[in-house]
Amino acid sequence: MECVPTGDKCRCTYTPACPNRGNCCKCVAYHRERGEATACMFTPQGEKTYDRSLANLMADRDICR
Repeated sequence: MECVPTGDKCRCTYTPACPNRGNCCKCVAYHRERGEATACMFTPQGEKTYDRSLANLMADRDICR
């Protein structure tokens, strides 16, 4: 599978510090290794917390109440 950079379509607001920003394949691999979710899975408000934990994702998406 070819990984094509997303460029300006990337929803991550952690700039310019993230070297994986705009490259979904690298971003997913990075966060998966840490047991985290990627920015694009969160709501805009949840993404801005920079807390990529799965617990925060579930709270952000109002899952498992």
